Amino acid sequence: MLSLFKIAALGAAFLLLAGFWFINRDEMDPLMTLERRARIEASPHYRDGEFRPDVPHEKVEADMSFWKPFFFPTAGINIPEEPMRHEKTDLKSIPRNEDVVVWMGHSSFYMQIGGKKILIDPVSARYASPVPFIAGAFDGSNVYGPDDIPDDLDVMVLSHDHWDHLDYDFVKKIEPKVKYVVTGLGNGGYYEKWGYPLSKIHEADWNEEVKLDGLAIWVLPTRHFSGRMLKRNQTLPASFAFITPNRKVYYSGDGGYDGRFRDIGKQFGGFDLALMEDGQYSRNWHSVHMLPEESAKAAEEIGARTVIPCHNGKYALSIHTWQEPYERMEAAAEGKSFHLLTPEIGEAVYMGDETQHFREWWKMMK
Repeated sequence: MLSLFKIAALGAAFLLLAGFWFINRDEMDPLMTLERRARIEASPHYRDGEFRPDVPHEKVEADMSFWKPFFFPTAGINIPEEPMRHEKTDLKSIPRNEDVVVWMGHSSFYMQIGGKKILIDPVSARYASPVPFIAGAFDGSNVYGPDDIPDDLDVMVLSHDHWDHLDYDFVKKIEPKVKYVVTGLGNGGYYEKWGYPLSKIHEADWNEEVKLDGLAIWVLPTRHFSGRMLKRNQTLPASFAFITPNRKVYYSGDGGYDGRFRDIGKQFGGFDLALMEDGQYSRNWHSVHMLPEESAKAAEEIGARTVIPCHNGKYALSIHTWQEPYERMEAAAEGKSFHLLTPEIGEAVYMGDETQHFREWWKMMK
């Protein structure tokens, strides 16, 4: 019979091997080639061994309540009691000449402008974490998956590498459909590691422009952080401007409020549409996630004519109720210079169509 010492030793060895496997999973860290590392270290935004925002983060205060929605979400409070409302648009059937955007839940969008098909932060993961029991998706929120994406996608954009924005399975499965990827410095290492040829990958620093056959994508600043597990701030989080001859769209990605929005608004002369973060916030960490009132202020400062709020409706990553981002954003938008649009997951928003109206669907749910 094995002694208690041997059993304990075997158990410890098993845990060590399991831990080694876990932190070295393909999903965890990007491929960091010498060329990629050299470009990162040459960035003026990479200081003292990590990427830093122009306005430093405040200290994040995470008490016990911080962890409650991850491990113990409450139906009717952090998560809906009923499945999320949705109206699934067939993305493959939309004519290429239509300028349209479809919210896919959380911060995932499918967009067409100027004849280009664009996918933003696509996620259909059951859990927004590396382990299969933390931060589960709301029932009914996983409406779209890799099979729903058109086969002739022009570009996929990644704002940053957190689990609720970068979905390993989704990214791997749609590689044959993707012509180009645009993302911040370092993030291309995930795509290269996961089978994308370098010819598809465009990594850029803040305030750099990537030109793709009549579509200009600007990689712009944000006030956030990055990292999948142990290594932090080795990849560059970003926001984006999408520019065609007839349309200008801004995507905020994640990030706390600072003066960048006014600068971006002046640089581009306003936007037809802003996809603006609004959710998973807290006073304790609002330097890395905007409060709804800050989201509304930011949208006005960049000169957005219309706004779709995002970073909500799929995962419970903060202690506020699941409806609160919509309630506060709706109130904050009153009297502002932009028009707030609140589509259900999968409901198509046609740019320039001022006759479209969207229901206050979150008020119809428990």
